[in-house]
Amino acid sequence: MIGFFGVVFFLIFYFLLTSPYILVAMVIEKFNPKLVQQISLNMIKRGGRIVNKIIGVKMTVIGHENVPENEPVLYVGNHRSYFDVMLTYVRVKGLTGYIAKDILGKIPFLHWWMIHANCLFLDRKDIRQGMEVILKAIEYVNGGVSITIFPEGTRNKTDEDMQPFHKGSFKIAQRTGCAIVPMVINNSDDIYEAHRPFVKRGCHIIIEYGKPFYMKDLSKEDQKNIHEYTRNLMTDIYRQNKAKTAG
Repeated sequence: MIGFFGVVFFLIFYFLLTSPYILVAMVIEKFNPKLVQQISLNMIKRGGRIVNKIIGVKMTVIGHENVPENEPVLYVGNHRSYFDVMLTYVRVKGLTGYIAKDILGKIPFLHWWMIHANCLFLDRKDIRQGMEVILKAIEYVNGGVSITIFPEGTRNKTDEDMQPFHKGSFKIAQRTGCAIVPMVINNSDDIYEAHRPFVKRGCHIIIEYGKPFYMKDLSKEDQKNIHEYTRNLMTDIYRQNKAKTAG
């Protein structure tokens, strides 16, 4: 096992090494903002791959082919670990921003890359700021950028498969008409949360991407309760995969 803060310090060191590229990217941004978004995404994905290698994750990915290639989507993930962002960011298709906890925005240099990769930082205690984040996410999706949300609102620290989903996050799909892609993560809490303050190496993680669906294709009742509809779909997948990570 390795220490959690060792992983954090590595991330800070990695993004410190990328700081000269920030200066270059700032110049490029004046002429080609889209290119800087792609560069920023690549920097984050590379850092995520290295972290995943350090912690020796054994990853099983199911249904990645379900994710549409040429249109922005709303990824909806369950949330059990600090590592969920890194585990999933490396697999996004095309420009993708995350609605992330504001603490991630305090990591030196990572903050710059995340902002320029269309990420949004959420202060869960500030309702007004939360609404502004959702409106900005809608703007991003309308501009062709996918967004990832964790609608439980915080990490699930209970024995429940998933906590209740907050309905507000689904306004992104409601207002834009984009596809919703369920992204179900199993066993990520075995990396750190089950062994704190240490990080366990070699954990078997399953990420399954369910079939995308559009709100317009659902019944009025399911549209009204889209948060519950999506949670039920994801809970079924979660339970199917849970036994595969035992042992």
